[in-house]
Amino acid sequence: MFECDKCGCCCRHLDKSELYKELDRGDGICRYLEGNICSIYETRPVLCRVDFSYDLYFKDYMDREEYYRLNRETCKKLKEEEK
Repeated sequence: MFECDKCGCCCRHLDKSELYKELDRGDGICRYLEGNICSIYETRPVLCRVDFSYDLYFKDYMDREEYYRLNRETCKKLKEEEK
């Protein structure tokens, strides 16, 4: 399972990808983000579920560890941008 530190950083940068356009409240921040926590976590979209997204969309293109590594790298880059 992908380990998330629940910093909310990915939810504050939705403008980086058109995939999240419907969730963007207009300033790059997810409309469901409250503080650093998702207010709809249990019913969040598939794209917000790292493991489920892997199983549905990426398992035929890369192994799970590579997918996790890419997600961790992206997370790290987004955190650095916020500094």
